[in-house]
Amino acid sequence: MIDPAFPPLFPFDEHNQKLESNVHPRDWVDPVPDGKYNLVVIGAGTAGLVAAAGSAGMGAKVALIERDLLGGDCLNVGCVPSKAIIASAHAAASARDGARFGVHVPEGVRVDFSAAMERMRKLRADISPHDSAERFRGLGIDVFMGAARFTGVDSVKVNGQELKFSKAVIATGARASAPPIDGLDEVDYLTNETLFSLTELPRRFGIVGGGPVGVEMAQTFGRFGSEVTLFTTRSGILPREDPEGGRLVADELERDGVTIKDSGATLCVSKNDDGTIALRDRAGAADEVVVDQLLIAVGRAPNVNGLGLEEAGIEYDLKSGVQVDDHLRTTNRNVFAAGDVCSRFKFTHAADFMARNVIRNALFGGRARTSDLVIPWATYTTPELAHVGPTRDELERRKDDLDVYRVNLSGVDRAILEGETGGFVKIYTKKGKDRIVAATIVSSHAGDLISQVSQAMVAGVGLGKIGSTISPYPTQGEAIRKAGDLYARTRLTPFIAKLLKKWLEFRIR
Repeated sequence: MIDPAFPPLFPFDEHNQKLESNVHPRDWVDPVPDGKYNLVVIGAGTAGLVAAAGSAGMGAKVALIERDLLGGDCLNVGCVPSKAIIASAHAAASARDGARFGVHVPEGVRVDFSAAMERMRKLRADISPHDSAERFRGLGIDVFMGAARFTGVDSVKVNGQELKFSKAVIATGARASAPPIDGLDEVDYLTNETLFSLTELPRRFGIVGGGPVGVEMAQTFGRFGSEVTLFTTRSGILPREDPEGGRLVADELERDGVTIKDSGATLCVSKNDDGTIALRDRAGAADEVVVDQLLIAVGRAPNVNGLGLEEAGIEYDLKSGVQVDDHLRTTNRNVFAAGDVCSRFKFTHAADFMARNVIRNALFGGRARTSDLVIPWATYTTPELAHVGPTRDELERRKDDLDVYRVNLSGVDRAILEGETGGFVKIYTKKGKDRIVAATIVSSHAGDLISQVSQAMVAGVGLGKIGSTISPYPTQGEAIRKAGDLYARTRLTPFIAKLLKKWLEFRIR
């Protein structure tokens, strides 16, 4: 077996070899810079790839630098592998729950974890050509494999070669970071960067973190058959989301066998002699949880170290990342940043559209604002929980200025037929108006449905117009239209109702 190149991919089977050949080819030869670049892109995750491809497509001379794997977290250790194994876990749950639909699995459900993980690796490798070094070279981009470092206000060095630029964009992303848990430094633990290298299902699996990654993986491994314990803070799971939505997700996790423990800030861990890991509450709780594997799914740190930002006059913070204004310009007027290295919205789709703004602003003198972006997000549990607009805490502070329209899926025929009546659609509008401010959707299709609301917000389409939009019957999307109907009914004030009644009485005289 060939040894994997840096960074290591495990297991180094045919699928990971294919992945490596696309996103970190070991025989890659850097080009020789020929003059100044319109744009130098540091980092080839989503933001970097979009910025590079979009700029080159408009005729710019572009250099793209990546020290690890092209595709960044999303392709290699984030969205793509996680959604692949979530799909396998969903299939297992559907088979397990088939009896309520009249479908019986005679010998029960058995998950082949090794096969599910191999499927993930295969699909990830199959997707990787889209992010490959060869593809971007084919777009006319100079691709460099190595660590970039600023050497001045308009230059960077990579593998001993200096690149001069008119503009540059920092798109180095973020990495997993661990919270200050007593004893954590003494044990071996997983992060999202190592989780997808597992080849054996942990019999007992501990997960620290009640955010999207933690809850998605807790449900997934619970459905695979692990005894999962999810440790959260006192804010519970999905603390940024609608509290009722979070409770619905928590109920489903518990149905999938996940034990949820509120550990607060008092969790401590230790390693047992047999290699297992013990987790307990140092505040005095008597119960101790022993696990075979531990996943830390909380905390992200921006990748700012080693970039020589001081040499370029770029201000940054180790927690929040590179400092940018609303136009994504750093404190060096010729350098921009996009994606997780500078944004509080650490989503692939946010990085994508931030990069589009960088192209406009850096190359064409545009004034596109990050604050104008309407950014939805979704947690891909069952049910899915999706949101767009201000967070729940921000909405709470603004509640006196908002109207709320709620439709329960228990009143939507398609949800009834599919046995998914626990969810809801909740749309917030400016008080007395139909202008949409935010929305939360909890359903099996929430990640898809939220796009309809986001599109309306971007286009300035109010909830009243949504109520006039015909939806196919039966779909769960009808719930959004029904919210529009609720708004329409508020227009029928007692005075208007009285006038209409008199008019109708007059018509039959």
